This record gives sequence, structure tokens and C-alpha cells, in this order.
Amino acid sequence: MAQKKLRYAGIGCKHQGFADISRITTHPAVAPVAFCDIDQRHFADVDKKWPNTKRYTDFRKLFDDLEGEIDAVSVGVPDHQHALITQAALDRGIHVYCEKPLTHTVWEARQIANQAAAVGTVNRMGNQIHSEFQYRVIKPVIQDLKAIGKIKEVHSWISAAGHGRSQLLEPPANPEKAPSEVDWEQWIGPAPWREYGGDYVYHPRFWRDWQDFGTGSIGDNGCHLLDPIFTALGLTAPISIMNEHSGMNDEVWPAQETITYIFPGTECTAEDTIKVTWYDGGRRPKWNHPGLPSGDSLPQPASMMIGEKGYLLVMHWGKPKLYPEKDFADFEWPEIELSNHYHEWVDACLSGNPNISDNFAYAGPLAETVQLGNVATHFPGQTLEWDAANLRITNMDAANAFLTREYREGWAVRPFS
Repeated sequence: MAQKKLRYAGIGCKHQGFADISRITTHPAVAPVAFCDIDQRHFADVDKKWPNTKRYTDFRKLFDDLEGEIDAVSVGVPDHQHALITQAALDRGIHVYCEKPLTHTVWEARQIANQAAAVGTVNRMGNQIHSEFQYRVIKPVIQDLKAIGKIKEVHSWISAAGHGRSQLLEPPANPEKAPSEVDWEQWIGPAPWREYGGDYVYHPRFWRDWQDFGTGSIGDNGCHLLDPIFTALGLTAPISIMNEHSGMNDEVWPAQETITYIFPGTECTAEDTIKVTWYDGGRRPKWNHPGLPSGDSLPQPASMMIGEKGYLLVMHWGKPKLYPEKDFADFEWPEIELSNHYHEWVDACLSGNPNISDNFAYAGPLAETVQLGNVATHFPGQTLEWDAANLRITNMDAANAFLTREYREGWAVRPFS
């Protein structure tokens, strides 16, 4: 009997988009039918492997032309387009693998999570370390083995800055027009119009610097580093957020941030609330705990869970480590059944099982938390109190305007409740 095939289209064909395409298509049941990118130069890699598949520069035309011929898509494009493309796929009952962060704004994350739950398709966010040992082992170490007791606080840090890729703080004074291979109207999408500027101003890759398109260091990396913290502690929405940063304008994100989240406590925390502190741009935590190296001396990117009986270093790229080292010299790490982040999504699409980990029911609240850190950048040093149920900051009405964005006409994400 022939194996069932998953008819697949990749949207975004360069950099992380092509990495996702490459990994998804290693599953033998995946049958690529089309690829989409606003830059025709980006088709070079897919042309080598799949020369006879269809090509599009407009995702809407792809969906219209291939109505009923696509089962699943990956979305590997700049952050400001995530929600719009994902919503278009969900409208058609198409399974979605969307890169992190799930959306560009807090409000978008809520709408996409709501719609995904209603539609019932199989969805997953592209923070692939979620499925690797160094992240998956944290939950059983904390919840089952209770190796360091209940958790008192958490620190997460990364050297990546919020801007600096383009070496610009403002748009170029004399912006270049887009080259003929680039559909700039499609690239801008829901964001306010501006000219192309030149290669490596916004496109390709340097869009992360800019508030209209990217989401800073916390947006780029928070859905990675905070992921094992969420799963191990069973965190939900924060109740307050404060961002202290190095300064910003209306165009680019701050180079350095310290973001303090307060979450409701869980069965795994020592108190009724728990503080999770984020550092980026080279900032590091400061502490003085016996048996624990200084924050400056530890590798990055990483997180440290401060427990009642010890400390757990959660590495992004390496094996986690327990401190004080002498107390855990004989510790045996639990065996973890690992899975391929991409193949597990494909298998779930084929079986129709939406209840996989890192689906949008989980990724939506995680993305909301990350983007609340960006909302707080606009009110440095001030604590924002968050009412997740009503999607509202309760103590500073001006901050609510930053939960969403104004969409360019014809490019709006729809509310879905």
C-alpha cells in the first residue's frame, strides 16, 4: 500500500526558511508542491533540489491557485508577516509550521492561538531546540526528580543585541529602490510603507533590528530560552513586566535590555509568585550564591534556575549542569525519548493529531510573554500590570496601544475570538 503523502509548500526560501524546508522535506512522506519568496534570487537553493515545483512571490496567489492542493506549509519569513500568512493558511484548513516568534505582536498571538484551536489543524512553532535533549530533560529533572527542590527565581541571558546588524539607527536618507527580483510591496505587507533602502538595510536578514519588522533580541531568542522554563515550571501568563534598557528611538530596538517578569507561582515554585529575568546585548545576572560561579563566567546563551537545594544551568547548545558541582557529582541524568521537531510535526499532520507539544495553544502564550517584553520597552523602568484574560495592561492605558499595530490597508490580521 502506498504511503500517504503530505502535500507541502515552503513560504520563505532562504536562511532559516530554507533550513526549515530542508529539514521538513527529509521526511519521506513530504511531497513539495510549491515554494514562495518575495525575492526571486532566493529560489536558487530550492531550484537545485526541486526544479519542477511551482514558484510564487505572493503567498495569497499561491493559496488561491493551489486551493485544495496543499496540506501543510512552513512560514519562514520576517516576523511582521508571520500572523498574516499563518491566518491565511488556517482559513483554508492548512497545517502550519511557523518560525519563532509566532507573531509580531501580543494581540496577533492571541488571535492566531484562538483560530488554530477552532480550526483544529496541526501546528507547531519553529523553536526546534524544544525537541532536543538539553531542553526536554529540564522538565523531568525539576518535576519528577525534584533535583534542586522548588524554584525560587530564574535568569536567562544571551549576548545578541536588539540592533546593530545594519549599523543604522534611522532609515537611509537616500533610500535605494528595490531591485527587479524583489517584490517590495509583498515584503512590506502589513507594515507602514517605506522604500527598500538598499541590500542589507532591511532585506535580507537585517530586518530584525527594526521595530516595524522584527522583535528585537527578546523576540528572536525568548521563544528559545524561555521555552524550557515554561515547560518545566508550568508557567502561564506573567502578571507584571518591566524593561530597563540602554535607550531606543522610534525605529530600532534597544541594544541591551534587562526584562523582569513576575509570574504566578506553580507547584514547582517556592513562592506564590516567581521572578524570571531576561538579559540581552551582553548583560549578565549578578548573584552571590555559594557553590555557583558568577554570571559573567558562565557560557551563553543559557538560563539559571535557582532552587531551594541547588542550581540548574540550562544550556541552549550543550548539556545542562547542576551546581554545586560536589553535591551532584554522581547525578544521573534521566533518559529522554527524543524526537525530530520537524518529522514529529509531519507525522502529526498525517495522522490528524493537533495535540503535539509546541503547538499554537502553547506557542501563543509564550509569544505573548515575549512580546510583552517589547511592549515594556516603550515605558522603561515602569512596571506594567498584565490582565491576560482581558488582553489588557491595567495600570497604564497608553501601553495598550503597543499590544497591536496599525495595518496597511489590505494587509490586516483579523480578530478571532
